[in-house]
Amino acid sequence: MILRQFLRAKIHRATVTEANIEYIGSITVDSSLLAKVGMSAGELVHVWNITNGSRLETYIIEGAPGSGIICMNGAGAHLMNVGDQVIIAAFALADEPVTAKVILVDEKNRFERYLSSQPSRGY
Repeated sequence: MILRQFLRAKIHRATVTEANIEYIGSITVDSSLLAKVGMSAGELVHVWNITNGSRLETYIIEGAPGSGIICMNGAGAHLMNVGDQVIIAAFALADEPVTAKVILVDEKNRFERYLSSQPSRGY
């Protein structure tokens, strides 16, 4: 059996609401968005900045539900500014493609719609 990494969850076009250099690492994400895509506190995620092209890996801290918070903490705050648009993605190790949950959010980080619930080929 060969294990490969497949996209399993993605929050698309979230807006950074805070950047806290003094906090020790992580990204704080509105827990209602986490629930929509099945991400969890402590989970490794990739954060891709649409605005400036920077990319990083970190872990999730749950933010208050319905708050719209997307806060880049620690060193990552040097790469993400308030107002930047980002993609937050989580992956799974599997021996075959998995079904990815992908959501689009509005400018206030409120759930807008599901973009996909298809196998992660082509993402």
